[in-house]
Parts: sequence; structure tokens; C-alpha cells
Amino acid sequence: MRIAIFGGSFDPPHVGHLLAAGDACEQLSLDRLVFVPAATQPLKTGRVSASAEQRLAMVRLLAANDSRFEVSTVEVERGGLSFTVDTLSHFARLHPADERFLLLGADVLDSFGQWKEPQRILQLAHPVLLERQRTGDERPQTHPTELAGGSVTRVPTRRIDISSTEIRERVRLGKPIRGFVTDDVAAFIARDGLYR
Repeated sequence: MRIAIFGGSFDPPHVGHLLAAGDACEQLSLDRLVFVPAATQPLKTGRVSASAEQRLAMVRLLAANDSRFEVSTVEVERGGLSFTVDTLSHFARLHPADERFLLLGADVLDSFGQWKEPQRILQLAHPVLLERQRTGDERPQTHPTELAGGSVTRVPTRRIDISSTEIRERVRLGKPIRGFVTDDVAAFIARDGLYR
């Protein structure tokens, strides 16, 4: 099996996450993509607005209509700070024969060296950088680059300029978020009164 781990705070998960996940499935010929909402991300402490349980529920809503997607509770159940190396070790124990990929956003390039055991991460999964592609970009489908001394594959994804930060701010200001998140996620945010 070819599986990819797609972790993050997902506060909230949005259509950019959904499209990037779909692009990764196609570009990497994945059998399965697993969303892993963090309990608490070490480099984002104090910045998460929804609880881990609320973020997990929203990711489940986001991923519900695509059979390629699964949602793992491993980090939320573990609690505390969520370290990628621990999560990848978990998946390596559960599925030792699977070919594992770790999906990363371009924003991690500068901080990856600060992660817990970056070299071990590179042993547990092949890192894949999801790179927003500009219209008309003629780059090859994938090409390698360096990350913490290891090779990382760059996979172009559709350029969707949406961020969770922008969505939280729009909700706070009373602006609509239709088109930024799925209808189910928008309904959840409204029902739970998140980000106000």
C-alpha cells in the first residue's frame, strides 16, 4: 500500500486542504491518504482556537465524501504536544510493509530542522512538499530537492490562496466563509460558535 500522512492543526480545515489531498492522491498514486489532526502542535502553541475534538470533528466532515481519505485520532487521543516522529512511528508499527509519504506544506521548509528528530522522520516516511502551482507553470510533475540533508519530492498542487488564519478572521468579523470551507464544516463552525 502507498499511504500518505497529512497532519496539521486544521483550524479549521478548508477546501485548500481538500484539493491538495486530492492532488497528492493523483500525483503519488496513493492507495490511501490519512488526515491526522494535531492535539497541540509544538510550533503553534497558544495559536489554536478550536479544541482538538472540534478540529477532529471538522476534519471528519471534510474527508467524509472521498473514499481515498481516512482520519486518524492518534494525536488527539495521545494528547499533549504532537510530534510527527511519534505519529510516523505509530504508522510504521501498524503497517510496516506500507510505503509511507509525509505531506508537508511549503511553510515547513524553514522550520523542519527544529522538529523533533528530523532525521528519524526522513527514515520513517518519504517527505513530499505540496507546492502551490501557478497557472501555466511548466515544471515536471515531481522533482526532488533537499530537506534537512535528505531528499524531498515536490508535488505541484492547485494554487488556492486560502488559509485557516483568514477564515478565522472572516468569522470573527462576521463575513461569509462559503467557498472557503465545505458546507458541513461551515455549519459546524456556526453551530459551535467557533472563532467569534
